[in-house]
Amino acid sequence: MNPTSPTTSAFPSVAVQGHVTFLGAGPGDPGLLTLRAVEALAAADVLIAEPEVLEVVRTHARAGVDTPQLTIADEKSAAAGVPVIRDAANLVMEAARSGRRVVRAVTGDPGLDGNAAEEMLACATGGIPFEVVPGVATAVGVPAYAGVPLTGGQGADVRFVNARTASARCWGEVGASDGVLVVSATLETVPAAAAELIGAGRKPDTPITVTVAGTTTRQRTWSATLGTIAQVFKQGKILPSPEGARPVIAVVGEHGAVARREELSWFESKPLFGWRVLVPRTKEQAASLSDQLRSYGAVPHEVPTIAVEPPRTPQQMERAVKGLVTGRYEWIAFTSVNAVKAVREKFEEYGLDARAFAGIKVAAVGEQTAAALVEFGVKPDLVPSGEQSAAGLLEDWPPYDPVFDPIDRVFLPRADIATETLVAGLIELGWEVDDVTAYRTVRASPPPQDTREAIKGGGFDAVLFTSSSTVRNLVGIAGKPHNVTVIACIGPATAKTAEEHGLRVDVLSPEPSVSKLAEALAEYGAARREAAKEAGESVYRPSERRPGARRRRTT
Repeated sequence: MNPTSPTTSAFPSVAVQGHVTFLGAGPGDPGLLTLRAVEALAAADVLIAEPEVLEVVRTHARAGVDTPQLTIADEKSAAAGVPVIRDAANLVMEAARSGRRVVRAVTGDPGLDGNAAEEMLACATGGIPFEVVPGVATAVGVPAYAGVPLTGGQGADVRFVNARTASARCWGEVGASDGVLVVSATLETVPAAAAELIGAGRKPDTPITVTVAGTTTRQRTWSATLGTIAQVFKQGKILPSPEGARPVIAVVGEHGAVARREELSWFESKPLFGWRVLVPRTKEQAASLSDQLRSYGAVPHEVPTIAVEPPRTPQQMERAVKGLVTGRYEWIAFTSVNAVKAVREKFEEYGLDARAFAGIKVAAVGEQTAAALVEFGVKPDLVPSGEQSAAGLLEDWPPYDPVFDPIDRVFLPRADIATETLVAGLIELGWEVDDVTAYRTVRASPPPQDTREAIKGGGFDAVLFTSSSTVRNLVGIAGKPHNVTVIACIGPATAKTAEEHGLRVDVLSPEPSVSKLAEALAEYGAARREAAKEAGESVYRPSERRPGARRRRTT
C-alpha cells in the first residue's frame, strides 16, 4: 500500500489525543458496510452506538472493544421506568481524550444525521482529530431493497422529506412538484403525510410504497396510492398498533417504478424471505449452511444438539498421533470437522503443526471437513467424487498394494458412536485400521426457554436435520417441532428417524449434502410462495399459519 495514501493515516500508531471515526452503518443489512467501515471497526478501542446499530457493526470489532451504552437506567430512573439517555458527544470526547481510537456508528450515513453533525462540531471545537466514513443512506438503500428505483430510468427529480420536521410550506412545495418524493416517517404519520400531499396538489391516485425494517429480513412493503394508503393500513390492521412508531421510508411518484414495485421486488421475493430456520448444529459447524440460508432470505437460528468432549481414555489418541509422526501410517482419514479439530488440538499440545503430515496421504469426507484441513494447512489427497459419506469414500479408496504401499496401516480418528462402515470397508480392501476414539459426542444442554417455546409452538418456519442424531437430540432437549414447521432431512435414514418421532417430512435432499439440503428447502419455499400467489393468498411463511399467529395482508 502507498504510504502516502490517505487511508493509511486514519489510524495513527500513537494516538496522543485519540481519534474519532464517525461511521455510517447503513440502513440495517450488515452486508452494506463499506470496506473502510470494516477497517475502522477492526481498529477501534471504543465503539459507541445505539443498540440497533451496535447489532449491525459489532461483529467486525475486535474482541474486548469497549461498548459503553447510550441508554442506561440508574436506580432512581429504573424505579420510575424511565431510561437515561447518556450524552453521546461527551462519551465520544471522554474516550478520545484518553488517547483511544473511537468509532461512533450511526444508522445510514453520518452526513445525514443531525446528532452526528453536532458531535463532529464538538470534536472540532475540542481539537480532537476525526474522520467520516460514509454509509449507505437509509433513504436510498431502503427503496433499492424494496424494488423501487428512485428515478425509474426517466431522470425524474428526487426530493427527500422528513415528515417529523416538515413544515406546511415544505409540504406545499413538494406537493406542487411532480418529482419523486422519499419520505422518512413512521407508520403512524404516513396517512397524515399522504393527506398533506393531496392537499398540496398531488393526485390521490399517485402511487406510494411504504417500507418498514428496510434491508433486513424483517422488511415489509405496502403498495397503494396516496388516497388509499390509510384504508390499506386500516384493513390490514396495521394501525393503530404498538408498532405504529416504527420508522419507515415511503416513496411517492408518478413514474412506473413505484407502480410496478411487485415486478422489481428482488429482496422480499427471495424463496425463503423472512423464514426462521432452525439449524440443529453449533455456530461453527453451521457457518456455511447459515450463510447459504441467508442468501435465500432466511433467518438461521443455530441450536447445538450435541456437545463434543475429549475421550475418556486419551492414551489411545496420544499413541496414534505419535505413530503419525514416526511413520506408522500410510493414510489418515477424517470423517468430520470435529475429528480434524481433535487431531489439531493434540498436535498443538505436542508443539506440532501441519508439517507433521509430510509423506502421509490424507482423506476427507465432505466439503466442510476438507475446508477445516485446508485451514490447518493440509490439502486432502482424497475426497469422495460422489456421495459425501463413508460409503462414498470407500468407492474411491484404493485397495492395499504391497508393491506401491510401503505401509499398510490407516489412522482413523472418529467419534465414539461412529458406525463401522468405513472400518469394515478398509479392511476388506486389505488395509489395517487403527480405529481411534478422538472425541466423544454427548447430548447438548437444552436451549433457552424462548427457543424451546418457539420450537414447540410453531415459531420456526423450518428445521434442517442433517443426521438421525440431530433428530433424536433436538426432540430430547427441546421437544417435537410444531406440525406447521417444515421438516427437511438430509437423507432417507434421517427422514426415517424423523418419521419415527412423529414428524412429517416435507423436504428430502437429493444428495447427502448440507448445501443440497438448503437448496432443496429453498426450492420448496419458492414453490410454496408461487402456489400461494396463484391462490390469491398473501401468507407465505408456515409460522404465519399456526393457530393464533398474526395474519398479515399486503396490497
